[in-house]
Amino acid sequence: MRVELRSLALAASIAAATVAGCSRPPDLIGIDDPTVPAESIPDVTRHRVFIITTRAASEVVGAFFSGQRAPDLGLASVDVTVPPTHVVGQLERSRTLPPDPRKYFAVVDPTVFPNRTDFVAQMDRELRTRTPAERKVLLFVHGYNNTTSDAVLRLTQFVQDTSYSGVPVLFTWASAASAPRYVYDMNSALVARAKIPQMGAILQQTNARDVDIFAHSMGCLLTMEGLVDAAQDGRLGNMTRIKHIILAAPDIDLDLFRSQLSQLPESVRNKIYILVSKDDAALRFSRVIAGGVPRVGATDAAVLEQLGVTVIDLSQVDDSSSGSHSKFAGSPEVVQLIGAGLSRSTRFGVEGSQPLDRILNGVPIRIFGQ
Repeated sequence: MRVELRSLALAASIAAATVAGCSRPPDLIGIDDPTVPAESIPDVTRHRVFIITTRAASEVVGAFFSGQRAPDLGLASVDVTVPPTHVVGQLERSRTLPPDPRKYFAVVDPTVFPNRTDFVAQMDRELRTRTPAERKVLLFVHGYNNTTSDAVLRLTQFVQDTSYSGVPVLFTWASAASAPRYVYDMNSALVARAKIPQMGAILQQTNARDVDIFAHSMGCLLTMEGLVDAAQDGRLGNMTRIKHIILAAPDIDLDLFRSQLSQLPESVRNKIYILVSKDDAALRFSRVIAGGVPRVGATDAAVLEQLGVTVIDLSQVDDSSSGSHSKFAGSPEVVQLIGAGLSRSTRFGVEGSQPLDRILNGVPIRIFGQ
């Protein structure tokens, strides 16, 4: 037992050094630069992000929501500005406060909604600013070791770089945002599973025509468990608005994933797209912590293709600014690929799709299962 605990502690320590790399930047929600307010910059891009969370509220400046678990869902929104100098695939985040919106992302105007009615009304108001065809939702479920600021910024950068035309919604669960606290995060993700029906009901109340789901890392576990629960409860029949389910670098036990897929109808499996990369360093350490069981996000694409899902193999992509575990956002080619796919009303495809042909021309991305 002592040897196993020492091995786990060592793996967690190495993961902390590898995943975190250096000290985490400060939280910045609601911190505007009084000398250069975000509203004063004429050429920044602004995105309103809606938040559904199982986190407890935080009094810490810049945090907004903490890593503690809350008994009830929290509903909120923030506005995020993207600097005019933004580069696709980069997340320009200030390491000091307040952030200068001319050079860095800034998160301003945090708003907490007291009830579901107000939240839905504001979402519908935002949806009405889109054309009828663009009245859709991107539901983002973040992964392990994320603060609320981390997740908000990553979602915004992803929306910006993919040119997603709908309304972004973040489902943020109570990650401790500490690399050694892997088990706490996994349990928090499973705790959040019970709130997925409530979140789904809220989104159903909006006037969104379609919903795209994008999950990363441990968030994929939460997403798949939510889908399985919905299938068992007979709720999947009410989820016809879901168009795409993208699982990026899934931190899921491969055998568990097989079991989850077996419980989903073919109509849902056909909407699932998995982004994998054999060089994913974070998933290597996750595999060690899990006792050597392979993780889906680092599994051979041909193996996953046999399970009836579409697999996008990013193993040869080496230009990600955010490391091997977040190529979905850190590689310019990958974010463009995903954006082109999400803009389609049907499946991701290469044949007959000139935007995808252009992106894939000379780029080492392989798609299995078309």
